[in-house]
Amino acid sequence: MSKNIKVNVEYLTRVEGHGNIVVNVKDGKLQECRLDIVESPRFFEGMLRGRSIFEAQHITSRICGICACGHTLASIQAAEDALGFIPSEQTIKLRKFLLHLENLDSHILHIYLLIAPDLLGVKSFVPLIQSHNTVVRRALRMKKECNDVCDILVGRHVHPISCIVGGFTKLPRQKDLDRMLDILINMRRDMQETLELAKTFKFPQFSRPTEYVGLVSDQSEYPMLSGDLGSTDGLRLDKKDYLKLTNEFVVSHSSAKHTKASRQSYMVGALARFNLNHDKLHPKAKEAAQALGMKPVVTNPYLNTVAQLIECVHSLEESIEILEDLKDKGVDYSQEIVVGLNEKGTIALRAGNGVGAVEVPRGILFHNYEIDDRGKIINANCIIPTGQNLSNIELDMAALVPQILDKSQEEITLLMEMLVRAYDPCISCSAHFLNVKFVGR
Repeated sequence: MSKNIKVNVEYLTRVEGHGNIVVNVKDGKLQECRLDIVESPRFFEGMLRGRSIFEAQHITSRICGICACGHTLASIQAAEDALGFIPSEQTIKLRKFLLHLENLDSHILHIYLLIAPDLLGVKSFVPLIQSHNTVVRRALRMKKECNDVCDILVGRHVHPISCIVGGFTKLPRQKDLDRMLDILINMRRDMQETLELAKTFKFPQFSRPTEYVGLVSDQSEYPMLSGDLGSTDGLRLDKKDYLKLTNEFVVSHSSAKHTKASRQSYMVGALARFNLNHDKLHPKAKEAAQALGMKPVVTNPYLNTVAQLIECVHSLEESIEILEDLKDKGVDYSQEIVVGLNEKGTIALRAGNGVGAVEVPRGILFHNYEIDDRGKIINANCIIPTGQNLSNIELDMAALVPQILDKSQEEITLLMEMLVRAYDPCISCSAHFLNVKFVGR
């Protein structure tokens, strides 16, 4: 078939940050297929140099307004790893709870505000206010409830306050536990309605097998906060060896680095986690997966949204169980840290190199800090999930285009936009430091 197609989407909408889709088909043959990342580097790694390790989580939470808690937790984990500090069981439980809340909040945002318009046949979320008012109200209500619970737990969702190296500066009181539990139990009804809505969604049919990467564990729980690095290709590494997994490289059309592991690319995020750890989901999440027809290994990237919804059920139910456990056992308020920045020297300083590896909504996030014996950061590295997905997105695009050449230009453009949006990219966060070697004139 002889067909010429040019797709040039500048500043793709309903994603965070600025990215351009470029597709060029000449005489039925694919000539170009790129996702251009046109953001400027953020220089957060440079900002961290010379700063106290106890400040790092407050600085790096500013990398992202959507995953601020995830960056905080990855930063804290890296700092505690470098310092040789082991947090208490209670602290770990509360951190898991916080991670669940952000996962739930972000996935609801993506499903309803960013993806639903495509599946309901409109250009943005705004027209749904008239055509699907109940759906809009449900989405905004669930978002608000997630933010309210985060506010109770850590002071605020965006750039949390009380979650620091060593633990928490403020622990939830009984009334706080009751309030959070009440909110989340009441959310179950909206979650069920969300599942019913999702059953009506018709996702594009497309498949491209790839390598799926995320945290894996020999423990029974769905790994989000800790574990080894694993993949569906059989890769298994300690988190300290994350550079052997990511293998970052620079491409000319992107200010964000690309990555690859066993193949030319890999995928991280909810679908990767589902493919790796489906058997460890909460029983109600497994029921949701069955109801939605999801069974690993899923190789259609458009269904990342469905995997996110399954994780919403998981995060909601796990959060409720954590709160019920805290109410039953009681909170040990003696663990409350009344000062920040380690003013009382409760954590011994030492030189070290620490790595944090945490599953945030868009996939596995890495923070790596090298510190001196005064606790000052010498070097820092942050590898963001979206950066890890960029090569995979482009290879998906290249595989998809030849399959849809019989469609109109408008349909092709929409399908390409939907494919990129399915990954839920956070483009601004992915653009970080490049090591540049300047040569003579």
